Amino acid sequence: MAAERLVVIGGDAAGMSAASQARRLKGPDALEILAFERGHFTSYSACGIPYWVGGDVEARDDLIARTPEEHRERDIDLRMRTEVTELDVAGQRVKALDRESGKTYWTGFDKLVIATGARPVRPALPGMDAAGVHGVQTLDDGQALLDSLDALPSEGPRRAVVVGAGYIGVEMAEAMLKRGFEVTVLNRGEQPMATLDADMGRLVHEALDGLGITTVNGAAVTKILTGPDGRVTEVATDAGTYPADVVVLGIGVEPETGLARAAGLPVGPHGGLLTDLAMRVVGHDNIWAGGDCVEVLDLVAGRTRHVALGTHANKHGQVIGSNIGGGYGTFPGVVGTAVSKVCDLEIARTGLREKDARAVGLRYVTATIESTQRAGYYPGAKPMTVKMIAELRTGRLLGVQIVGREGSAKRVDVAAVALTAGMTVEQMTALDLGYAPPFSPVWDPVLVAARKTVAAVRGAGS
Repeated sequence: MAAERLVVIGGDAAGMSAASQARRLKGPDALEILAFERGHFTSYSACGIPYWVGGDVEARDDLIARTPEEHRERDIDLRMRTEVTELDVAGQRVKALDRESGKTYWTGFDKLVIATGARPVRPALPGMDAAGVHGVQTLDDGQALLDSLDALPSEGPRRAVVVGAGYIGVEMAEAMLKRGFEVTVLNRGEQPMATLDADMGRLVHEALDGLGITTVNGAAVTKILTGPDGRVTEVATDAGTYPADVVVLGIGVEPETGLARAAGLPVGPHGGLLTDLAMRVVGHDNIWAGGDCVEVLDLVAGRTRHVALGTHANKHGQVIGSNIGGGYGTFPGVVGTAVSKVCDLEIARTGLREKDARAVGLRYVTATIESTQRAGYYPGAKPMTVKMIAELRTGRLLGVQIVGREGSAKRVDVAAVALTAGMTVEQMTALDLGYAPPFSPVWDPVLVAARKTVAAVRGAGS
C-alpha cells in the first residue's frame, strides 16, 4: 500500500509538533509528511521575541527549538518560504506558492493540519503601513523591527510609541525602554492590561509610570503621520499627537483563518477555527487544526475563546500528531492562565474577570488582599496584590489576578489547578502549599485571598 500523505500548513509550534509526533508514531513508509512554512524560520518561541528585541536574549537563533534541517533529518519534507494560497477541501489538495521562485503548484493530501497561527491586529487607519510601524508576531517581524531600529540615527532622542497595553504592548514597552528609547504607550482602555480588571490594571499603570514609561489611557489612534521619506514621525490620537521614531503594535492578535474561511471551514465567534476535543475540524474527519488559529473551550465560562499562547499550541500539536499517527489524545480546554512582566513587575491572571462573569450570567463576589511574596522580615520581601473572584452562594473559584514583584506571578498556577479541578475558595484555604520564609509568608498570599473570599461569600449569603 502507498503511504498516506499528511500536509501541514504552518511550520511553528502547533504544525511542527503535530508533524513530529505523527512521525514518531508512523515511519515514512506508512506516512509521508509534507509541511509548508511561508517564513524563514520554524519551531521558534514567538513569546520570546520581546526579550530578544530588548537584549535579554542575545541571539535570534536562541529562540529556535528546531531548524528546518533538523525536521528534514526526521523525514519531514519541510518547504520554507512557501505559502499555501488556496485550499480545496472537496478535492483534498492545497495550492502552494514558492515565494522565492514565484512558482505555484497543487499538492494532494489524505490528512491535513492547519496551523496558520495569528496575525497582529493592524487597524485600517491612514499610515499604518508606513515605514517604522511594526507588528511583532513572528521571528521575521522581530528581525524587521531590529533592522528598523538599526537604521535610526544613534544621536539625539529616540522615541518609541507602543500602540496597545496588553501583554505584547507592555513587554515591547520594556524592550524599547531597555534599548534607550523614550517610551509612550497609547491605550484605548481605562487602564493597561485589559486582561485584568481595571482596579488591578491601575497597579500596572502606576508601575509603568515608576519606570519612566508614559501611559496614556483612553487614547484611540486615528492615524500615523509620516515625513518626506515615508517614515513615521508622529502618532495621532483623539487625545493628542505623540512624536515617534518607531511604532510597535501591541493591540493583540487575531486568528489567521482567511485560507480556511475561503474553503468554507467552520469558524467561531472570535474568528478561530472550531474543532472537537481531538482537535479535528468540526465536520471534517481528515482535517485538524491547532495553535493560534483555533478557538478553544473556556472551562470556567463554558464558551469558546481565542487564546494565542505557545503552551496551548504545542499541546494541540501533540494531540493532533497522536491522533494522526494512530494513537489517541484530546485537548479538553483552558482556564485562561497567562503571566507577563515589565521590568521587575510581574502580572498574572487565570479564569474570569468580573466582566467575563457578568457576560455568562454568573453572580459573584470579589476580594483583594495585599501581602508580600516572602516573609515580611526576610530580605527582599516586596508587595504583591491578589484579587480573587468566586461564585455567589457556591463559592466556586472563578478567577484570580496577581500583580507584584519577583516571585509573585507563578503563584497563579495554584489558582489554575484549582479552577481546573472546580474547587471552591473554602477548599483552597486547606491547600498544603510549600512554606519557607524566602518563598512565602506563613499564610501564602493566595490562601489569604481565599480566606477573605470565603468571608465575602458567607457575608453575601447572610
